[in-house]
Amino acid sequence: MQPTLIRVVLVAILPALAPFSGCAQQAPASPVPKPAPASQQAPTAAQAPATTLRLTLEDALNLARKNSTQFHAALTEAGLAREDRVQARDALLPGVDFATSVLYTQPNNIGGIKYIANNAPHEYVSQGNVHQQLGLAAVASYRSTAALAAAAKARAEVASRGLVVTVVQNYFAVGAADEKLATAKRTAEEGERFLQITRDLEKGGEVAHSDVIKAELQAQERRRQLKEAQLALLNARLDLAVLIFPDFNENFETADALHASVPLPPRDEFEAQAARDNPDVRAALATVQAASNEVLGARSGYLPSITLDYWYGIDAEHYATYSPALPPLTGRVSNLGSAAMASLTLPLWNWGATQSKVRQAELRRDQARRELSFTERKLLAEMRSLYSEAETALDELGGFERSAELAADSLRLTTLRYKNGEATVLEVVDAQNTFALANAGYHDGAVRYRVALANLQTLTGVLTSP
Repeated sequence: MQPTLIRVVLVAILPALAPFSGCAQQAPASPVPKPAPASQQAPTAAQAPATTLRLTLEDALNLARKNSTQFHAALTEAGLAREDRVQARDALLPGVDFATSVLYTQPNNIGGIKYIANNAPHEYVSQGNVHQQLGLAAVASYRSTAALAAAAKARAEVASRGLVVTVVQNYFAVGAADEKLATAKRTAEEGERFLQITRDLEKGGEVAHSDVIKAELQAQERRRQLKEAQLALLNARLDLAVLIFPDFNENFETADALHASVPLPPRDEFEAQAARDNPDVRAALATVQAASNEVLGARSGYLPSITLDYWYGIDAEHYATYSPALPPLTGRVSNLGSAAMASLTLPLWNWGATQSKVRQAELRRDQARRELSFTERKLLAEMRSLYSEAETALDELGGFERSAELAADSLRLTTLRYKNGEATVLEVVDAQNTFALANAGYHDGAVRYRVALANLQTLTGVLTSP
């Protein structure tokens, strides 16, 4: 049989015998693709990378206000002081209580009682009581707690404005660290490129081996600086993440540009806002008011107080609204009745305790007045200092920007001069160092200006933003 005919027969018969054959040489009709390695497989929904959160400065501030423990501690203090004011106010109003009780007294042999303080062997009391206490101490206490609540509210606002400074500093520190990392990468690339240039020139006999050694040392230093810049960026991101997120989240990026143009508010407008709405002054003023009312409350210990009570209900021998009438009467009588009492308490002698309380309150009031005066003087000083700081930071920022541009040009030109044999290796190294320092100063100057603007809002309550 011809070989070609044999091949044709085998091709026709083998597919029919395939289901009954266990031979390992069997090949499927069409190839089945092998599963790709795990590293090459498309990510499933559970494995898909999370979307990077793009944070603006306003987003970061809102998250910090929601999650900052210290800020919420100030809010809690303000809430507690507000509830103290509510309780002191309620103490000025009549209180209503209901009480029910039974009194058993041992009877005597003739139907009376042995314990004369009670009215009958079995006495049932079930009645409501309206109680009101009148006195200067309660009024002074309410005024004092109201002033303390206002002071706590002002301190909460101080905490809120301080939180803004912290968030701004951490937010733009991330941007500065990112910019510094880009600069470190560029200087590292320049160092590697310069090292290669020196090696090429050494091979051509144009420079000494000492230039190669100096370039290699410089390249190693740039590599270390690159690693330090990467670490600084990581730490800056972690500091911001801990401040604003309720859980540990590193998957974010900042949206506001570090070097965006942000105007400085006019000095007159800034001083007017700072003098009008400063929470430190409001807190100090409210503290003085609270201390003055504490003096009034202490002096009320010299004055009499009045207590009013009104009762309505049952005070009878039977726990019922009606009782059988006593002979010779028939039918029933009502047990419901009322009573009223007014009491006047006149202080006479307490061994000078009231006088001591008055002296204590006056000492606190005098100290609060001194602190208010100091806060006002401090405000005037901070108005000038913080605005001058912002002005200086803005003026220097322009110089830092120009220095960074000049340093970049100097590095480029010095490297070209070295290649042409017109500059020394030390000049190139100096140009590289100047470039790194100028860029770092430019980024740090931008952060300083942003923080200076945030410090201004601690006095005005208004954050300047692009």
